[in-house]
Amino acid sequence: MNKTICGVGALLGMLAVILGAFGAHGLEKLIDPSSLQSFETGVRYQMYHALLLLVLGVMPQLGASDKKAIFYLVGAGTVLFSFSIYLLATNELTGFDFRSIGFVTPVGGTLLIVGWGLFGYRVYKRFN
Repeated sequence: MNKTICGVGALLGMLAVILGAFGAHGLEKLIDPSSLQSFETGVRYQMYHALLLLVLGVMPQLGASDKKAIFYLVGAGTVLFSFSIYLLATNELTGFDFRSIGFVTPVGGTLLIVGWGLFGYRVYKRFN
């Protein structure tokens, strides 16, 4: 499981760099500044959570079941949160109105909050 967690963390980190560069160099003339700022927020949160997964994957102090639960919460939360922001920010470039799936963003954010809470709780319990 540690290899999977670290691999997904590295993949999300790499994608964050690629999407950040795309946003900065490919989208700046195509979408309005507010949408670009939203896109960059998605990239930032994706990178934060990629780093969290890398830390989680190398922490020997947490058990496999704890890591698995945190991994699923953070992984799903990152995809739902960041990728829905990417779609919403680039909405004007497509023929589909992604605002109809806007409810996904807070669901992803909630999963991230729960993931961080579980991570903090498990670390606290382990070192207390």
